[in-house]
Amino acid sequence: MTQNTPLSPRLPRLPLHPEDVAHRVLSAAQLRARGVSAAQTSAQCLPGGPWQHLLPGVYLLHPGPPTGRERLHGALLYAGRPPSSARRATAGPADAGYGESMVTGVAALALYGFATAGDVEALHRIDVLVPRTRRLRSTRFVEVLRAASMPRAVRVGELPVAPVERALADAVAGTVDAACVRRLLTEAVRDGYCEPATVVRELSEVKLLGRPAVVGAVDSLLAEGRTVAEARLYAMVREHGLPEPLWNVELRLPGGPPLGGVDAYWPDQAVAVELDARAPRYGAPGRRGRAEEDPRWSAHAAKREHLERLGITVVHLSPRKLREAADQQATVVRTALMAAADREPAAYVMVLPR
Repeated sequence: MTQNTPLSPRLPRLPLHPEDVAHRVLSAAQLRARGVSAAQTSAQCLPGGPWQHLLPGVYLLHPGPPTGRERLHGALLYAGRPPSSARRATAGPADAGYGESMVTGVAALALYGFATAGDVEALHRIDVLVPRTRRLRSTRFVEVLRAASMPRAVRVGELPVAPVERALADAVAGTVDAACVRRLLTEAVRDGYCEPATVVRELSEVKLLGRPAVVGAVDSLLAEGRTVAEARLYAMVREHGLPEPLWNVELRLPGGPPLGGVDAYWPDQAVAVELDARAPRYGAPGRRGRAEEDPRWSAHAAKREHLERLGITVVHLSPRKLREAADQQATVVRTALMAAADREPAAYVMVLPR
């Protein structure tokens, strides 16, 4: 008997494709849509039978152990099944059956390719995110997490996956090892999956910033973000043929107080570049998007205004813009350098190493 051979004369022929996970793991509703009754399904799952009961309402259509991908698919089918009041609705044969559910946490990071998360096949637990209103219990290898507001899923292959920032927050929530938290957050920024500010925003939203394992890791995250942003700035200047600036310097009026540090400065054109690699501060958890008044922001704005009063053009670049639109940012800097010839000469400032 081959995998494509009907398992019983009374059982409808199912399109079992060894390479297609979606045909090896099916929900009860999907089996019904293919003409397989509940009694026939139960018969196939008897001891020694060709099928297995993988999760409540989810079936594995072969006798061997499930692969990591099959477990992921099964977890989504379990979490995506409709409420009992709507369970009699028949799913179409092509219906993925995931509903609004999506993979999150360490499993999602593994799908994105995080080395720290390990291999998909070695996952012992799969976190799935569902709307807060769903009444669904965690079971076996599936941990059900709820969200008051569901994020927009990202498709990784055929699977809906939480955005990196949300998956990170859910992974951190389930991890007490500070070293592991630090590795996850550092990899997310170092390898370009996301920016520090978006990670801190998500950690704040789910009320994790005060956890002992997170506090020190956030400092490492911001330091890593700064290093990555500086490397992108260096690459932008050199790859787009901009004049070489003075890097990481402090400006000072002769005999006066410091004017502040800048990441790059072209003294002949009086143009400075500042990177914004800081993370915002947030108010009470749950007040999304409402930032507290931060003295650092006020000091930053005051410094910029002071430099511009002295005739120094300050170009503000964000790490995200450098990552996603380096060509555009190089044009902004080049335009500022070219415009220097049409401006009044800037005040003389001293340039010191920072």
